[in-house]
Amino acid sequence: MNDVPQVRVGVGAFVMNASGTFIIGKRKGSHGAGTWALPGGHLEYGESFSDCAAREVLEETGLQITEITFLTATNDVMKEEGKHYVTVFVRGRVMDEQQDPEVLEPEKCEGWEWVTWDQVKGWVAQRKEARESDARNFFIPIRNLVAQRPGFTPMYVT
Repeated sequence: MNDVPQVRVGVGAFVMNASGTFIIGKRKGSHGAGTWALPGGHLEYGESFSDCAAREVLEETGLQITEITFLTATNDVMKEEGKHYVTVFVRGRVMDEQQDPEVLEPEKCEGWEWVTWDQVKGWVAQRKEARESDARNFFIPIRNLVAQRPGFTPMYVT
């Protein structure tokens, strides 16, 4: 058995709808349990970022996405959990605007909801400043995205 720490690649997908919102879910049963995150998961050998995002979103939510594009990446060291990830963020459009995300992996996610990027940035800031202890706690890659990429937006720019 190889006990050498490994860096893994995760993919997080901004599943966008026509109103400019995307889905987040509350993680459970894994590292980052109790935090909010995008749908996504581990990149498999030989898989493209787009294929990984489409597969993970479908497995976790039942939603099909299209127009998947690379956005950015973060370097996420999770010292307390002994994990290190490079998280690749992509964006895709939901194919069926009438379909709501389903919890297809209840052991991994408590539920999905549609939010805006401004809401996420606000919750991350509130939590960081400890102004509101009830502010949502986000998974490290999302917190790092807000901190490491201050001008970032997942929105489609026309």
